[in-house]
Amino acid sequence: MGFFLISIVGHWTFAWFSYVNQQNDHNVQIEFQEYFIETIKDTLENWQSEFLQLMWQVGGLAFLLYVGSPQSKESSERVEEKIDYIIKKVYPNADIIFKELAKKFPKQ
Repeated sequence: MGFFLISIVGHWTFAWFSYVNQQNDHNVQIEFQEYFIETIKDTLENWQSEFLQLMWQVGGLAFLLYVGSPQSKESSERVEEKIDYIIKKVYPNADIIFKELAKKFPKQ
């Protein structure tokens, strides 16, 4: 929260200096209402672009996990099946090992 407050106060402070310089360059009267509208517009445009990007990333990753991308649970189940296959080939009494593992790590 502290970083947010520091950044928003900094943004509005430097926007004020920029607005004053711009108004002085054009020999136009400084009006707080115009500064406020311009700065709130800039702030909301910035937040909109950031939040849309974040929402796309969260939504896109959730969708990819749902459909079974390599980072999903389906991938870990596939790896587990491969390990089970290797154990069966290496150890003749693999069923005993699987029963011990099932007791130690029950499926959720």
